[in-house]
Amino acid sequence: MRAGRLLSLLLLLQSRGRMTARELADELEVSVRTVYRDVEALGSAGVPVYADRGPAGGYRLLAGYRTRLTGLTEEEAGSLFLAGMPGPAAELGLGAVVAAAQLKLLAALPPELRSRAGRIRERFHLDTSGWFRQAEEMPFLASIADAVWEQRRVRVRYRRWGGPGSEVERVVGPLGLVLKGGIWYLVAEASGEVRTYRVSRVLELHAVEEAFARPDGFDLAGFWLDWSVRFEERMYPMTVTVRLTGDGLRRARVLLSPVAGRALAEVEPAWEWTAVRLPVESLDHALVDVLRLGADAEVVEPAELRDRVRATIAAMAAVYA
Repeated sequence: MRAGRLLSLLLLLQSRGRMTARELADELEVSVRTVYRDVEALGSAGVPVYADRGPAGGYRLLAGYRTRLTGLTEEEAGSLFLAGMPGPAAELGLGAVVAAAQLKLLAALPPELRSRAGRIRERFHLDTSGWFRQAEEMPFLASIADAVWEQRRVRVRYRRWGGPGSEVERVVGPLGLVLKGGIWYLVAEASGEVRTYRVSRVLELHAVEEAFARPDGFDLAGFWLDWSVRFEERMYPMTVTVRLTGDGLRRARVLLSPVAGRALAEVEPAWEWTAVRLPVESLDHALVDVLRLGADAEVVEPAELRDRVRATIAAMAAVYA
């Protein structure tokens, strides 16, 4: 356990440069006292670790010192080839770069790890796109990725949801790109707020020769997690109460939205009918969902939805009379 931690500490200093004892302790999930002991052990082993004093101090390696990539287990070496995601990398314009990096890594690995990594690449494939979805046109994805990397503002013309007048123009500071369910999203600062844009809806993009400062402590993964939760809450702002038969409960878990499916996942069926509360986008969506379940579902409330179901069924009966 300690040998792996020492290697992780060494690689952290090599990849990030100067780090404080507290930063190292947080990364390694140990105490600061443990970091002190580990740094002392590295120094005793001949690793040139130095401590800089003062407010801007910390631990660092001697300039120019590099350690060879050692200590990889078979599973770790193989996982590097599962993390390549050739499809998304190609969309970012990095397909050739990823392929070249994998070739170099293969050449650097010892024979036994090289063989396992090659087998994993042959036998596992990651496809991040969703089913039954046509590939989106994203002519500006690579340019946006460059702006994210260079920390340069861009001017975009963007198509929002809605009808006429849904196109807007913004100057944004790109903070990161997120791939969710095969769809690319841009997380960017605009007018002092952090917002999210679907890359396929960017209609025009122009570089702005202006750098911007990233918000202090901005965490892309943490922001995306919080934003995703808020997005689902906005998309499903209301609930309806429905009674379901046993068959209706089983079908609803499959036929309705993933959000409704999660709400139903832990519901235990009653003897005949089970009352459940379902999150819905609107009464229009709820009407369609209830009709999909046929006679295995009955709306309890709101009364407006119950009336609309009754009226729709009567209209359908008239058509088939």
